[in-house]
Amino acid sequence: MRAVTVVGASLAGLTAVRALRDQGYDGRITVVGDEGYAPYDRPPLSKEYLAGTVSEFDLKLETPEDAALGADWRLGRTATALDTAGRAVVLDDGERIVSDGVVLATGARARRLPGRPFDGVHTLRTLDDAIALRKALVPGSRLVVIGAGFIGSEIASTAAAMGIETDVVEAEASPLHRPLGPEMGRVCARLHATKGVRLHTGHGLAGLIGNGRVRAVRLTDGRELPADVVVLGIGASPCVDWLIGSGVELANGVRTDARGLTNVPGVVAVGDCANSDRAHAGGPSRLEHWTNAVQQPIAAVSALLDREYTPPAHHRLPYFWSDQYGHRIQFAGHRTEDSTVEVLEGEVAEFDFLALYRDRAGEPVAVLAVDRARSFGRWRRRLAGRLSTSN
Repeated sequence: MRAVTVVGASLAGLTAVRALRDQGYDGRITVVGDEGYAPYDRPPLSKEYLAGTVSEFDLKLETPEDAALGADWRLGRTATALDTAGRAVVLDDGERIVSDGVVLATGARARRLPGRPFDGVHTLRTLDDAIALRKALVPGSRLVVIGAGFIGSEIASTAAAMGIETDVVEAEASPLHRPLGPEMGRVCARLHATKGVRLHTGHGLAGLIGNGRVRAVRLTDGRELPADVVVLGIGASPCVDWLIGSGVELANGVRTDARGLTNVPGVVAVGDCANSDRAHAGGPSRLEHWTNAVQQPIAAVSALLDREYTPPAHHRLPYFWSDQYGHRIQFAGHRTEDSTVEVLEGEVAEFDFLALYRDRAGEPVAVLAVDRARSFGRWRRRLAGRLSTSN
């Protein structure tokens, strides 16, 4: 293998480039990225960057050591097709980059509402999104966030700290209902209330009101919430449309095995666009978390180079964190609908606790902590060791 093309210049793409060099690959590396920016860190976009406490320079992921990677970065260029027969990535100007191997790291895009767009309606996925939203959140503005998942809750937290009047709309019964379950979701609901953020659960978005510019949000129960700014935090879709017809299997992203290999030889997928087999979930799943973007590419590059690789046990355990209202929320493992949850340490009312999830047989399967980093780390390692032993 003498030439590899990485499609996607975000964290997963950069990690793949580093992994190629770390594993001894000394051939040509071309990286294609549709944004005009060098790789940058996305988690601060909804927090420190939105609040204006860090700059664009602070977001940069590249280090001085990365200059030695010797990659050819094609930024501001879009891949439009993958010619698997010709082993070529086709760009928007018709250029064909022929390679022996391809790493698909195209990520995901924020979901938007159908119909004509309104001024004042935003998503937050890219640096350009964050720049636009930061300009819109001026003193005296009224913000409505649609969706109380991680991105929506973090935006609400940041806006509240900026003194912005904020409402959050969530169709589920509680924030983060799916990953954390109803009990811990209700804890997160109380967290919003501590800073005066109005949370509207159990009712979804019926439509936007305005004449070109949004002025209110209508809920499915008929209520209307005044809004100068609306942020849609309603999930993301994998950026794989350009692969239709390529022969690469697509199903909620790019389907891969546990290592990242696709059904096409010489093609792997990593990060938010990869729908990969995962033992803990009993089937394929996409993990849209920072941790996966720095772990999965290492295994995928090993598979691409046809090398043996045994990932550390904790790499197989899903992990995410979220900073909200001055608290660090950490979660590791895999909660199922029949899981029960028990608080082992601290006080839930003080938002300082550790809770353990158990399966039907009473075995621990996941851990949640708020501001309990040390004990969370111990339980994370314990769960990872248990997963390693069971497999």
